[in-house]
Amino acid sequence: MTLLRLTPTALSRCRFAVSPLAETLGSLIALHRPAPDPWLRAWHARHQADYWAWLAAEPFAAGLMALVSATKFLPDLVAIPPTGGTGTALRDELRVVAAFTDEETRATMADAVERAWEPQDTAWLDTADLGPKVAAVLAEGWRRYVAPDWPRRKSLLERDIMHRAGLLTAYGWKETVRNMTRHCVWVGDDAIRFSEQDYPDRWITDEGLVFVPKTTGVGSWTCERPPLYALVYPARGPAAQVGTDSTDPLATLLGPGRARVLRELRQAATSTQLAYALDVSLGTVSAHLAVLREAGVVTGARVGRAVVYRLTERGTDLLALTGA
Repeated sequence: MTLLRLTPTALSRCRFAVSPLAETLGSLIALHRPAPDPWLRAWHARHQADYWAWLAAEPFAAGLMALVSATKFLPDLVAIPPTGGTGTALRDELRVVAAFTDEETRATMADAVERAWEPQDTAWLDTADLGPKVAAVLAEGWRRYVAPDWPRRKSLLERDIMHRAGLLTAYGWKETVRNMTRHCVWVGDDAIRFSEQDYPDRWITDEGLVFVPKTTGVGSWTCERPPLYALVYPARGPAAQVGTDSTDPLATLLGPGRARVLRELRQAATSTQLAYALDVSLGTVSAHLAVLREAGVVTGARVGRAVVYRLTERGTDLLALTGA
């Protein structure tokens, strides 16, 4: 069991962030593996041919992806703690990646190779300027497979952060981190278990811990540049696809579109976040919300510049009565 141990100051400074780099790395790993999570299958199938053609033409990219997709230890330079909060920019993260020296890069790659579960051909490391080359691979992966879909993904990430922030306000950090990952649980008064593997505990000091959601399926990792640490975890929401079978009593009562919106609001969301999550237009979502609000099953409250929608007690009861 491996723990993240937090000082009292660290606990008060824990926060959330969005990381385009973590989203890119997760996407590339998902493409490299043959069996994606169900909600990634269409995206995975759409990009598979291009992904493998790209790697066939770029031996350095092929070697890097073979390693990071088959190791229990991600090399330090691909797991950078984000420092820009929800406004973190990829260019800033890649600047840190590119600054790794060849000596530092080879050392952290050796650690990853040692913990790989597949044999690794490391000939691709026999070159110079490794940090900039790794950064270039990640930048190309972003351009090809993440950037076209980034507005939708970022909306899902921000919605997860909003959900977790609500838990933090109401219940504290213990409830906030519960089920963040498969192994994540609060231990005692000052520690988070993030792995069942027997590695040394990490001590989080005055910089605090950064929590980073990603949309690319199960799996989590830590980003470690002491004194700054981050925990990357699967966001809630990307898998939330609801069927509209004619035998669905909620869909029969409300119509399939409004039934999907009501179910989705088991986790609070803005209209824009709902549109991205359900893959429908903003106008369609707004029309459904108007009807649901009039029926008293949904309520909206302004938070800053946005209106956040939630189920009312009547809405929660309706879901329970229809077995939704």
